[in-house]
Amino acid sequence: MAVIEVDHLKKEFSYYKKAVGLSGSLHNLFHRETLTKEAVKDITFSVEKGEVIGLLGPNGAGKTTTLKMLSGILHPTSGSARVDGYIPWERKNEFKRRFSIVMGQKNQLWWDLPASDSFYLNKCIFNVDDQEYIKTVEELAELLEVKELMSVQVRRLSLGERMKMEILAALIHRPDILFLDEPTIGLDIVSQQKIRSFLQYYNEQKQTTIILTSHYMRDIEELCQRAVIVSQGQIVYDGKLSQINHLMGDKKVLTLKFEEEISREQLLPFGKVRELKGTEGILELPKEGFRKTMADILSRFPVEDFTVTEVPLEESIALIFRKEGTAS
Repeated sequence: MAVIEVDHLKKEFSYYKKAVGLSGSLHNLFHRETLTKEAVKDITFSVEKGEVIGLLGPNGAGKTTTLKMLSGILHPTSGSARVDGYIPWERKNEFKRRFSIVMGQKNQLWWDLPASDSFYLNKCIFNVDDQEYIKTVEELAELLEVKELMSVQVRRLSLGERMKMEILAALIHRPDILFLDEPTIGLDIVSQQKIRSFLQYYNEQKQTTIILTSHYMRDIEELCQRAVIVSQGQIVYDGKLSQINHLMGDKKVLTLKFEEEISREQLLPFGKVRELKGTEGILELPKEGFRKTMADILSRFPVEDFTVTEVPLEESIALIFRKEGTAS
């Protein structure tokens, strides 16, 4: 059963064009030109209970605006949405208890206070039972490895530690739905991995529905089986991550190490030469007939070693963006 249903959602922002200089400012006092920005044009999708989906797109595609509408922060220009049976922008108290939103570039914790004070404030806001609150904080602090940092001022924590605290604060009231907007932005590789591992475990244990935006493909690949790709405010792909490569032409990447230098001209008949330096080369080959092509290469050239991989997910997604931009 779908817990999030979005139907032809649209959001426009109006702003004024500012002329340059003092004369332009005086002109704007009496004659201002109003412009309209379509942040979200017309999107429709649904999310099942316990599903983790990646909401992907370039900067300005409308991802954050979509999450803000689904969490009730913004009112849409048109269209409809239901989150756990509620219309988000009505902002009913019962709805606010059902979800949490974590934004990687926004802080909800009090900067000069220990994180534990912010946790307790959230406990009071959501009227969480004392025993349930203690149990939740202890469990999550253990999982996120921040138990020893609870009494440290937030401003003294590292970026990774603060983000863990932000996630902990968002889960105090055990929401059914979690919106994550760039939760690993700016974090080091180790911190990113720990947050991904936690979210994966938490989703498996609690069946929390998660919508995640991220420019780090490792976040998407490890947490999501499905992607909703948005470009210029519209959905251009909604389906399994594993199908994106197929959509873009089913290619494989062959990395070769030769015993001697090979020229680009010698390799071009076999496929696209991505890179060639000295005795190492990288080819992009169609999956269809790959075995025969591979056998031809091995029989014709002195190959010392080779590896075969899929086209990186971010490349396929970037190609979707480019195609959509060209089409528009």
